[in-house]
Amino acid sequence: MNVIRLMIVAVGGQGNLLAAKVLGEAALLADIPFRMSEIHGMAQRGGVVESAMIFGDAKSSLISDGEADILAGFEPLETLRAIGKCNKKTVVITNSMPLPPFAAAVGQSAYPDPDELQKLILEKAGSLNSFDATTLATEAGNVMAVNMVILGALAATGLLPVSAENIRETIRNKTRRNFVAVNLKAFELGFTTQSR
Repeated sequence: MNVIRLMIVAVGGQGNLLAAKVLGEAALLADIPFRMSEIHGMAQRGGVVESAMIFGDAKSSLISDGEADILAGFEPLETLRAIGKCNKKTVVITNSMPLPPFAAAVGQSAYPDPDELQKLILEKAGSLNSFDATTLATEAGNVMAVNMVILGALAATGLLPVSAENIRETIRNKTRRNFVAVNLKAFELGFTTQSR
């Protein structure tokens, strides 16, 4: 099995750690070796949260600069901040809807132009799938389900060694019961959006 390096980035509170847990549990279910590491930063204050997941026989759970095969971002500026992990073959999947940091939200700084963000990402990565995951999460029943929308989009690429069905089963069995239906719907919306 080829080693696949996935970096997931988000703002604190967007469910990055749950998304990584779901992928890890799905890998265990499928008997796929993986390693994982997390950086929480100032997550409780809306700071960055990073999860590195390496599927296959790898010696480390860290992803060095230029090593990511896939970069998944729940927020476009955080995706750009992690672009150093990418190379010209990296597939980037990101939510296009910004969640501005506090300083930008109160007008003390400017949030970058979304088109400029995409241009900068494409300068470093191989491909970019950018779409409004926030609206899809809201359609699923909870704006906080952006993480499951992005997981669906990841599964649709076929790049992960974990099957979409293993991810669905993990969502059914390992997420909170009262969120299972919303999480599954969000996953399907992300999956069908990206598989068209």
